[in-house]
Amino acid sequence: MNNRARTSPGDLLFRGGTGVVAGLLVAIVAGIGVVLYRESTRSIHAFGFRFWRTDNWDPVAGDFGALPFIWGTLYSSLLALLIAGPIAIGIAIFLSELCPARLRGPLIFLTELLAALPSIVYGLWGIFVLVPLVRTVESSLPDTVRALPFFTGPPIGIGMLSAALILAIMVVPFTSSVAREVLKAVPAAQREAAYALGATRWEATRVAIHYGRVGILGAVMLGFGRALGETMAVTMVIGNTPAISWSVMAPQYTMSAVIANEFAEAVTPLHLDALVEIGLVLFVLTLGINLASRGLIWNMTREKAFGSRAAAVAKAS
Repeated sequence: MNNRARTSPGDLLFRGGTGVVAGLLVAIVAGIGVVLYRESTRSIHAFGFRFWRTDNWDPVAGDFGALPFIWGTLYSSLLALLIAGPIAIGIAIFLSELCPARLRGPLIFLTELLAALPSIVYGLWGIFVLVPLVRTVESSLPDTVRALPFFTGPPIGIGMLSAALILAIMVVPFTSSVAREVLKAVPAAQREAAYALGATRWEATRVAIHYGRVGILGAVMLGFGRALGETMAVTMVIGNTPAISWSVMAPQYTMSAVIANEFAEAVTPLHLDALVEIGLVLFVLTLGINLASRGLIWNMTREKAFGSRAAAVAKAS
């Protein structure tokens, strides 16, 4: 008797169709990279790697360097990550481990609603609410604090601090949602084993966090990738000045913001290609970070599946 499962033509068609769709997604991502490279060849040939290392951006003279925009993008995203990471992880822990059942659904809905708000809404809120608050805080800083390199500059409210804060608010719901799913994926046996050894609820929660630490790190990195590509909200509050500064009070610039502001006004082919090359740099950075974070989450789920199979085998024996 043949125990092999029979494969019908419908099964083959379904498998082939889904494979084509999956391959199409990979082809689209690769096609985006190819198009960005082809459309920026004039800038690549003119500046080479100097484009990544110089800070001069002069469309009139035809001299372009993307370092201020790379710096502004990475700096604002890292600051947002430092602010949003602990908050997002705290929300995920509360919703998955400590929240009463009757409150969990509404709180999850409100958290995910924040992720669904358009970027322009955050930008308008930043201009009319956040920037005045930041300006007030910056003006109230004592002179000893404003003498530090991180707080030098006029207290105008528009600058790196406002951009980092609004990015943090936008990243929190996304990161907390993924981290919450990671904590939900932790096997119940981990918590039960901790309780069996006399652990408190907090100690059992720490066990779950330790088990899912790789996935939580992946969630934070996904939030970092989300922050890298944010455009409208950041453009409206960062100041749009191509300068490199450690000060969070200084107006600066990001890669997505310069593309949004200058793409329609680029009059020379070299200027246009330079903007497309900035898009290529942003594409490579975002793709690399998202691949790394997805790899961490995949590793977490694979370890969970392996642990479940091992527990099943041990129980059967």
